[in-house]
Amino acid sequence: MPRRISIRQSVMAADEKIANRLRRDLKDRGILMVNLIGSPGAGKTTLLESTLAGTDLRSAVIEGDIATSRDAERIARTGTQAVQINTHGGCHLEAHLVEKALEELALDKVDIVFIENVGNLVCPAEFDLGEDYKVAVCSLPEGPDKPLKYPHLFCEAGAVLLTKIDLNKHIPFDRELFWGDVSRLNPNAKKIEISATAGDGMQEWKALLSRWLGEKR
Repeated sequence: MPRRISIRQSVMAADEKIANRLRRDLKDRGILMVNLIGSPGAGKTTLLESTLAGTDLRSAVIEGDIATSRDAERIARTGTQAVQINTHGGCHLEAHLVEKALEELALDKVDIVFIENVGNLVCPAEFDLGEDYKVAVCSLPEGPDKPLKYPHLFCEAGAVLLTKIDLNKHIPFDRELFWGDVSRLNPNAKKIEISATAGDGMQEWKALLSRWLGEKR
């Protein structure tokens, strides 16, 4: 009599092995890796430019985009090591792509590796890249309803950044709704409001990065 045997294995199992290997390697090196996830136009690259300016932390950036190298070129102009990954239609980065990008970096000169993931609130949150923390980046113009619409990212995030807060004088935004939903989904996430252009919240963000790095080491 024929028998049916079910074999259950994550379709991402191979990539998860790579992610775990990267995490172990970076731990041995004392390097923090932070995965920035947000919509197109949320201000991720501008946040990175401001983060890299005037800090003693040695950084490198892996830029994920469907096409072009424009974001990596912006980061490189700050004097920071930058590697561009183009997914050619893929909506997220995967660990094997990050592994190849890390091979292009002089990691002996790095304290923090930032990954700017492909602009998307859905797919990138599902994939482990070997990072220490996922950071949800949500801009004020996107509206306050994003946490409940895209809960997985906000549940996974070590920090939630609300960017472009300088635009609040032009755009109404329900802070109580936004932060209330974030707290219900993830009460332990660090919550920071930022204007990368005006400088608001940047010191708190940099202090969080320093704390995370110190805890890892």
